Amino acid sequence: MPYFVYRIESRPVMRLSKLECFASFREASAHAKSARANLPEGTAIRVIFAENELHAEDLLCTAREAKFTGEDD
Repeated sequence: MPYFVYRIESRPVMRLSKLECFASFREASAHAKSARANLPEGTAIRVIFAENELHAEDLLCTAREAKFTGEDD
């Protein structure tokens, strides 16, 4: 499965833009780090491991639940 690099703009609405696709995480991570330089507020760069582009976008749009440790501080 490939690694996709996406630009995510959250304002005024969430918009995904695929930047690149890589076979290895190392290449995808390096590309993402260089793309993160001087990003405007409300914009993020994410690397996602998925079967295809549609699956990657589905994973990026799915809200993740917070993990609870069971400890109160």
